[in-house]
Amino acid sequence: MTRFRPCIDLHAGQVKQIVGGTLDSTSAALQTNHVSQEPSAHFAKLYRDNSLAGAHVIMLGPGNDEAAREALGAWPGGLQVGGGINDKNAMSWIEAGAEKVIITSFLFPEGRFSQERLESVLQALGGDKNKLVIDLSCRRRGEDGWCVAMNKWQTLTDMEVNQDSIRALEPYCSEFLIHAADNEGLQKGIDEKLVQRLAEWCSIPVTYAGGGRNLDDLELVKRLSGGKVDLTIGSALDCFGGSGVKFDDCVKWNNSQ
Repeated sequence: MTRFRPCIDLHAGQVKQIVGGTLDSTSAALQTNHVSQEPSAHFAKLYRDNSLAGAHVIMLGPGNDEAAREALGAWPGGLQVGGGINDKNAMSWIEAGAEKVIITSFLFPEGRFSQERLESVLQALGGDKNKLVIDLSCRRRGEDGWCVAMNKWQTLTDMEVNQDSIRALEPYCSEFLIHAADNEGLQKGIDEKLVQRLAEWCSIPVTYAGGGRNLDDLELVKRLSGGKVDLTIGSALDCFGGSGVKFDDCVKWNNSQ
């Protein structure tokens, strides 16, 4: 059944909501929707106290390790963590309290998918795919195509998000996280066609993020996916300075499901 899944996005050590398509550390064009005055642990405790399992902590660039560890310390075993994860540090994040690690860019050296790297990460996790989430965050390509984007969603890779790529990766992970980078942070609605396709292609849990505005979008994702796809809402939440939806209403929505 479709669930609301929360996030903790970290940039320069602070909890922020950012327009995903502008996330380039070398650019003055970075657009930030909200910078929280609360530390990462505050949100981890908020999610813990409301039993919001499957929340993801994403480190957007350098300088976020300490904040990520603070969040994990506030809810050991309750959060997923991603951003700069590789075969050398994956297990250390599990040991720091992450339920699962999320991996993207490491799988695409020079923008090309590496099966060898995927297997090395899984091996580093003791072969336990239940500890691994693959992030296939993507940008739209044409009317009905999506291409995996890495390096803070700035670099397109050689992998399309489609039935073949999903089925090839499913044996190696417990779930997928898929940001629609073109919609991320804009609060202009979800990529409905992508949500529909993910429901058709995925046989394991999948969370969609990007453009979620209100409770109606939770209902929309539920309807479009037949309850198979979860939705992350970020910038629209009141706890992140948004006006589209109250955090408490999302919690009530989950409980009603």
